[in-house]
Amino acid sequence: MSIPVMPVVVPPRVRELARGAALECVWQNDLGGLTLRATPQYGEPFFIKWGPRHDESTMRDEAERMQWAGRWARVPQVLSHGEDATEEWLVTAALAGDSAVSPYWRERPETAVRAVGEALRAWHDALPVEECPWDWGVAARIDAAEQRGIRVPESLRTPPPVDQLVVAHADACCPNTLLDTDGRWLAHVDLGQMGTADRWADLAVAAMSTEWNYGPGWDDTLIAAYGIAPDPARQAYYRALWNAT
Repeated sequence: MSIPVMPVVVPPRVRELARGAALECVWQNDLGGLTLRATPQYGEPFFIKWGPRHDESTMRDEAERMQWAGRWARVPQVLSHGEDATEEWLVTAALAGDSAVSPYWRERPETAVRAVGEALRAWHDALPVEECPWDWGVAARIDAAEQRGIRVPESLRTPPPVDQLVVAHADACCPNTLLDTDGRWLAHVDLGQMGTADRWADLAVAAMSTEWNYGPGWDDTLIAAYGIAPDPARQAYYRALWNAT
């Protein structure tokens, strides 16, 4: 996943959804998906997330999760979503913030990393586990991976004991936290697999993603901002599970 450095071909569906608004691609993923900011001549900007259909999760799933999570946490408002046999799309209202890995925040890693850690703690504290209808625990993740034809190593089939059960973001990498202009966390995006899990399922991946986005040496800063001590065993396990599934 990355911020595009070259112009992208805008799919016809996206142009239809944009209704004449100016388009800027702000993100593209490894599955061919795009996220574009649409700025109409009149009215408020909005975002269009588009991609080919795939088996891991759907934008219908994401829209449902966003609408549920928005009862307790700051997430973009869903304006519309849809799908056909080959593609899917999700339209959301814009929020007045930037990704924690925008060029501006990449140059200010300490502020960004701390904000991501604080945002993840606020997310885990806010969302009620007992009301969450989705599961992102180890067994569910392994089962979903194997349904996609992925062979998960035996060493990952026995996880560490759960430290604390939370409603996990399930893609808590740094790009999925938005920051305001002062470097405070603002909102969360990309909730397609959100579900209940040990908090280290999120924390381990969020900390790991600091190296991808800011360089080495920031993982402990994120965990400290979350408010707990590192847990090397759980971090190693959930990083390995992420990479395997």
